[in-house]
Amino acid sequence: MTETVEGSILYRLHRSLGRGVADFGGFWLFTWETLVAFIFGGRTWNRWWRIGPQFYRVGSTSVPVLILTGAFIGAVLSLESYFGFAAIGQQNRLGGVINLSIVKQIGPVLAAVMLAGRVGCSLTAELGSMRVTEQLDAMRVMAADPVRVLVVPRVLACVVMIPILVVVSNAFGILGGWFVSTRVYDANPAQYWEFTQSFLSWFDVANGLIKSVFFGLAIGLIACYKGFTCRPGATGVGAATTASFVTSFIAIIILNLVLAKVLNDIDAIRLGGEMRKIL
Repeated sequence: MTETVEGSILYRLHRSLGRGVADFGGFWLFTWETLVAFIFGGRTWNRWWRIGPQFYRVGSTSVPVLILTGAFIGAVLSLESYFGFAAIGQQNRLGGVINLSIVKQIGPVLAAVMLAGRVGCSLTAELGSMRVTEQLDAMRVMAADPVRVLVVPRVLACVVMIPILVVVSNAFGILGGWFVSTRVYDANPAQYWEFTQSFLSWFDVANGLIKSVFFGLAIGLIACYKGFTCRPGATGVGAATTASFVTSFIAIIILNLVLAKVLNDIDAIRLGGEMRKIL
């Protein structure tokens, strides 16, 4: 009996590992197909009536959610930080600390996670429904490549629009932190912005935008891949939608860690070069 249970556990573990490896390989093949379609399929996907609705769907319809998310991020950071800074008489420096955190780390990550749930799940459900109803197979029969027609416009919309949405979220996050710090509490408004200017550099702003480009690419590719490979039936579409969000969330966290290390190293090299010029 024990051997049977152990064998069953080992078999399930082996099967899950095999599926994971196959899924990982399939994703990279799908990514390669998307890249090839983007480079050589411009005549197919480069039509405004094909990419315009995706830009609107990913971008414009997500603005209210990102405004709300960003404003509350800044407000909460200010609420949690004010008394700690005020205890040492440094409440006027809140602007630099809060806004640097929002622009460089918290803003892009939380905005990407929000969009992975809102945009990514929507894309997966849409493409998954098309797969279940055999619309993707019908397109292939009619010699229309689904990757060029469906995937490239959606991935492109994510790559282009998500950085813009992160800028919107960051802007309202900064305003939310300013409002709580200077209107709810008594931080000096002029010094709030002065310390923000002294803490933030153009590279910090670029740091968050570079991350958001990679986040958008990951969300678009993962969402479309999960939709293209979902299992039959409504249950399969639901499982693919859930897997899309979870996988996108994990990818965002890993990308944020890797990019934070790389961009911080680049910033250190840049600052070292500037210090050498000053000296």
